[in-house]
Amino acid sequence: MNWERFKSLYYTNPKLGLSLDISRMPFPDDFLTTMQPKLQQAFADMAALEGGAIANPDENRMVGHYWLRNADLAPTPELKQAITSTLDAIKDFTAKVHKGELTAPGGVKFKEVLVIGIGGSALGPQLVNHALGRLKGGRDKLRVSFFDNTDPDGMDYVLKELGSRLKQTLVIVISKSGGTVETRNGMLEAAAAFKAAGLDYPKHFVAVTGAGSKLEQVAISEGWLARFPMWDWVGGRTSELCAVGLLPAALQGIKIDQMLAGAAAMDEVTRKKSLRDNPAALLALMWYWATDGKGTKDMVVLPYKDRLLLFSRYLQQLVMESLGKELDLQGNVVNQGIAVYGNKGSTDQHAYVQQLREGVNNFFVTFIEVLKDRNDASLEVEPGITTGDYLQGFFLGTRDALSEKNRHSITITVNEVSPRSLGQLIGLYERAVGLYASLVGINAYHQPGVEAGKKAATGVIALRLKIADALKAAGGREFTAETLAALLNQPEKTELVFKLLEHLAANPAGHVKKTVQKPWHESTYAWQE
Repeated sequence: MNWERFKSLYYTNPKLGLSLDISRMPFPDDFLTTMQPKLQQAFADMAALEGGAIANPDENRMVGHYWLRNADLAPTPELKQAITSTLDAIKDFTAKVHKGELTAPGGVKFKEVLVIGIGGSALGPQLVNHALGRLKGGRDKLRVSFFDNTDPDGMDYVLKELGSRLKQTLVIVISKSGGTVETRNGMLEAAAAFKAAGLDYPKHFVAVTGAGSKLEQVAISEGWLARFPMWDWVGGRTSELCAVGLLPAALQGIKIDQMLAGAAAMDEVTRKKSLRDNPAALLALMWYWATDGKGTKDMVVLPYKDRLLLFSRYLQQLVMESLGKELDLQGNVVNQGIAVYGNKGSTDQHAYVQQLREGVNNFFVTFIEVLKDRNDASLEVEPGITTGDYLQGFFLGTRDALSEKNRHSITITVNEVSPRSLGQLIGLYERAVGLYASLVGINAYHQPGVEAGKKAATGVIALRLKIADALKAAGGREFTAETLAALLNQPEKTELVFKLLEHLAANPAGHVKKTVQKPWHESTYAWQE
């Protein structure tokens, strides 16, 4: 590669301990200059956002996740007080748990945490849990597990892992509205497990939710151990640095002040209007160039560090939920978005790098390099060579191998994985997403597609209840999917009726017996007690 180009485009900030290399994105010489007008508008949009402008018109909400790491930026004294008092409450609660002043019934000290949430209420906490657990060879103060789906088998797996330790488990239920079905289901499953074990579950449960939500009402009426706020101006995908992520992280023993400081330091740097001094602006412009401002290529995230394995999953929601929009700000159909996927190095050498190098060229790569291998000296696996040297060798070799085939890449380098550096990465990508959204003229802070999916799921559940009622009323009469759909006056939903019947027949609680016939669509279903 061209050393002169590298020198001219390499961003490095020793104070942050972070560098950004965009030299392997072969944009034309005038690209950064021609994008200046759009970029200055993006800076103005971001300043308005941080100042408290309504950024989510669908719900008439501000978007204030930047205030979480610098409460002085909050537009009102009341919001500043809410942020600081919640952080104090998290620290106080955590200290009491760690000291054994706050215990489970019978004076049993809490040693486990079960987090129940989905989407942003799980992805951020899972990333932090995996990235920062047992740092520097230490032990976590509490071990963290997750219910992050409504999969019964998945919940059984976690509960079996906890086993007899359920009596020393603190449960954090996270839902802003309190009506998120997956989270409610997990809460009910966990409560049932506690009751089956003869445990008083409200004395183990904590809520992170919105004021007046269904979940808060349940927590109050049942006398849960504690409640922490989740504000309507913090979106799920940007909620890691509020109680959603800070509470489980603090209980695990992670230094949350350092995470907040890292994000605040990145915010300060990425407010700069000088492009060459702003890594988030550089990142957003590279996304714009790589995808023609239309999402024409995928973003492949390859962290060369096991601790950052979940970073691509975290970014999937942050990037795709923020940027995947049908309409622009003027109401035009644009179908925007950037698909994100990833693995880790050097695992990816043995997975999909073959296609990245020689297959369809429909992507750009973001490599994440971590300079520090471990805290102690590493074993030499060859004279003068460690396992960490090989890890870097695979990263650099893979990057060159892709460049040889005109496959473009960005490299982000951090000194180490720490609470501060992870906070910086979270802040960097939050800012880049906001800037990119402005560049392409979309709203990054609403998610109508997610709501549409929830409404569709509600309709499926309603049909499932109608099917069960119809079969039960028929008293053992057998139906094909087609005849049952006709009975329900919904022949247009025959395929859906078939899928629901198959699920009911596969589970004892469904009370449906299937009689297999040939051809398969002539199979019949009947109610059985």
